[in-house]
Amino acid sequence: MKHTNKSLLLKGLNFLAGALPLSFIGPVVLFSSFKNTESPWFIPVLIFALIAMAAAIFLMFKGISTVMKSLFD
Repeated sequence: MKHTNKSLLLKGLNFLAGALPLSFIGPVVLFSSFKNTESPWFIPVLIFALIAMAAAIFLMFKGISTVMKSLFD
């Protein structure tokens, strides 16, 4: 009978915990950057928002993949 790999499960949950704040921060900063298009900080803030959202997607994928690996391998 197979058991859950607890250390791998915790690693996957840590990835998901890291993705949670980024999934809220990215869209909020993106909306803020589009409201201030005349500002000289528009491009750096836009790039930061896009990187935050891409990191959230990556961490969610990596976290779910790791959790599934800990449960079924």
